[in-house]
Amino acid sequence: MSDRSFLTWPFFEERHRELADALDVWAADKLADVDHNDTDAACRALVAMLGEGGWLRHSGAMEGESLDVRSLCLIRETLARHDGLADFAFAMQGLGTGAISLFGTPEQQAEWLPKTRTGTAISAFALTEPQSGSDVASSTMTATMDGNGFVLDGRKTWISNGGIADVYTVFARTEEAPGAKGLSAFVVPANTPGLKVEERLETIAPHPLATLHFDGVKVPGSALLGERGRGFGIAMSVLDVFRSTVAAAALGFARRALDEAIDRVTSRKVQGAPLSDLQMVQGHIADMAVDVDASALLVYRAAWAKDSGAARVTREAAMAKLFATDHAQMVIDKAVQLHGGDGVRHGQMVESLYREIRALRIYEGASDVQRVVIARQTLGGR
Repeated sequence: MSDRSFLTWPFFEERHRELADALDVWAADKLADVDHNDTDAACRALVAMLGEGGWLRHSGAMEGESLDVRSLCLIRETLARHDGLADFAFAMQGLGTGAISLFGTPEQQAEWLPKTRTGTAISAFALTEPQSGSDVASSTMTATMDGNGFVLDGRKTWISNGGIADVYTVFARTEEAPGAKGLSAFVVPANTPGLKVEERLETIAPHPLATLHFDGVKVPGSALLGERGRGFGIAMSVLDVFRSTVAAAALGFARRALDEAIDRVTSRKVQGAPLSDLQMVQGHIADMAVDVDASALLVYRAAWAKDSGAARVTREAAMAKLFATDHAQMVIDKAVQLHGGDGVRHGQMVESLYREIRALRIYEGASDVQRVVIARQTLGGR
């Protein structure tokens, strides 16, 4: 059983503790038997289950509501501890419609959020391009005015839920100005003519990922999210909210790795005594416990700050993502080492965690990008 004492920290209200406890019970009951052999089918099933369970209502906010980042982080941490693909399914519903929650018109929200929050529609966030990953300002996909609407042309890649999503939040260049100031955001249904899945992408931890080709995709003016030329700010605002939740997912993976390691070293014997009697092993467990608690402090500080009304938590979220993802990798590596040969055996939990964690140090801002963000924020504040 994972350590739950962090829920008594002053970052949380009683509703957060109730949420975490209820989800933990639900996940233990519902997620153990999910068939992962067909990744697309598993994701669709998980989105439907999360919707039926009522958990997806936290993934988006209608007009008059606000996203509660602490709840988002607690949900991602809990789901990641139980099932990495369940965490992915929840996270993409939030990220995919984050711009609609934060900047959408009442009509856009009414069209999509009731569907994504009940699991009857799957969403995706289409920002990355083949030649622009972390450098969003260099995006080249275009959105050309066509009467009262726009025509989208270009490619997006590494799009989570690509190929199974019902709606995409897409960022394209409308040429108000060069660089970041020339981007706009659009809501694009997946069945829009000209939108094609060009390639499905396979990774070490299977998730639905794809390269999308927009070939003369016509959308009405009502598809525009927020104002023209404000797409970069919209994207950064969404990431400002959800970057902390990536750190929370990493924290969930690390907690599970620590649990698995404790089970291993207390049950495995060497020369008649448990592995946990060895000082070297105790040192590893201590380091893992410190990394888990330090990550949790950074994650929930960032989430609490955002929920408390901070306009931006760029520095706090970057610190949380950098530390939690990098140190989760270390925690999981130690867990693999403590399992010996079983640690690299396919189908073992720690082997699965080892594959799951690696991508979190890359997506939504790679670790080195987070270092740049933190340095600039720190230097600029002096």
